[in-house]
Amino acid sequence: MQKIFDELATLDKRCYDTFGLSEDILMEHAANGMAAFIREYFSFGAKVLIVCGSGNNGADGIALGRQLHGDFDVQLLYAKIPSSNMAKLQTQRAKNIGVKSINAVSDCDVLVDALVGTGFSGEFSHEHLDLLHAMNSAKAFKIACDVPSGVLTNGECAEACFVAHVTLTMGALKRSLFLDEGKEFVGKIKVLDLGIARSLYETQTNWHLLDEEDLELPYRIKKDSHKGSYGHLALAYGSKAGASIMSASAALRFGAGLVTLVGYENEQLLHIPHSLMYSHELPSNTSAIALGMGLGDEFSDVELESFLDNWLPVVADADIFAMPILTTILKREKVVLTPHAKEFVELLRRTNIADITVATLQKNRFEYVEAFCEKFPHITLLLKGANVVIGKADQFFINPYGTAALAKGGSGDVLSGLIGALLAQGYEPLNAAKNASLAHTKLASLYKGNDFSLTPYDLIDSISRL
Repeated sequence: MQKIFDELATLDKRCYDTFGLSEDILMEHAANGMAAFIREYFSFGAKVLIVCGSGNNGADGIALGRQLHGDFDVQLLYAKIPSSNMAKLQTQRAKNIGVKSINAVSDCDVLVDALVGTGFSGEFSHEHLDLLHAMNSAKAFKIACDVPSGVLTNGECAEACFVAHVTLTMGALKRSLFLDEGKEFVGKIKVLDLGIARSLYETQTNWHLLDEEDLELPYRIKKDSHKGSYGHLALAYGSKAGASIMSASAALRFGAGLVTLVGYENEQLLHIPHSLMYSHELPSNTSAIALGMGLGDEFSDVELESFLDNWLPVVADADIFAMPILTTILKREKVVLTPHAKEFVELLRRTNIADITVATLQKNRFEYVEAFCEKFPHITLLLKGANVVIGKADQFFINPYGTAALAKGGSGDVLSGLIGALLAQGYEPLNAAKNASLAHTKLASLYKGNDFSLTPYDLIDSISRL
């Protein structure tokens, strides 16, 4: 698990004031980290083009060019006349050793984007838009210096952005790299140190990035056990039977000892797998409840209220966000809510936090997750997306492994089933959400077919391979 920060200027200043490290020293280490990456993956003599802006992001690129000069065929493209003190200093150093400069994007093996960094907040000129287009069109391995040009500090994206294969970011992870819109541009992300161990550079933060190694599977360690030892998930069986069955099947495969569909008898019962149970009412030994997946209008408000006449942990999704029962759910202590963007906008409206569009949410996902968790600190929220955001009270986590393969009806039902299984087995809601989310994205990565062909049943079948 890695720390994520909203901004790094405070951390840089701490290096200056506390550790006596100058801006120049930090920049040299940033450039050295980028140079080490290029030396590791590309042969001596490879052609490296570095597009440099006028500020300190450009200065990083110029310093990189100086460090590679002599071992690589380095060319600098100055998009603007250097204006910051560090850009001027690095430009003179590069000239002193004879680093070449050119006026237009040319053929190269490696293209480094050092046009604008985290300080950019305006609009690109027509010249810079043309330059970005030429950079993105180049047949080269593309590296973004710190952040891809056009990905703004708040995570929004300008009208054009550099499309990187890898982003070499400086010092620590930045939250702006993990908004959904930016996922098209950042590529893989690697953190470079600035002449000081990351553990010393970084300070306390409430935001963390989940790693695949953080996944804790519900292995059965105790030998003397039975089906009742692993919980009993009761899942409301609604009018959209397919979603209910997929969710319940995922829960059973993910370790729940018993899974019961609770609902009314109808012809759809013929399609329930024999491994799942069915009941008219909540079983007495229920250890967790799942609501919303395929629920439809099967139950009255009174019936749903009676269904929740207990303090069992609950995972709620889908139809729940438009139902009156949401008010009751929000009062419970152990709850995981799993909305997608449209459902979260409805949730924000119904809780009087904000009345916004999906587009506004997508540009401010982190802020609205924080706002919801501040108002409902006892609720665990999992906001689905290309980068999944999970929060409870003042603790927040990002799962960066989301994939377009999961953009298919039923994928969310499987996720809710995974969460329900862990709740039934005794996981606390926040841990259930984190681990189920990591398992969900890992299942997608295990699929060997084309990404467009992944189905919810492929996810369920792959659970045994985690």
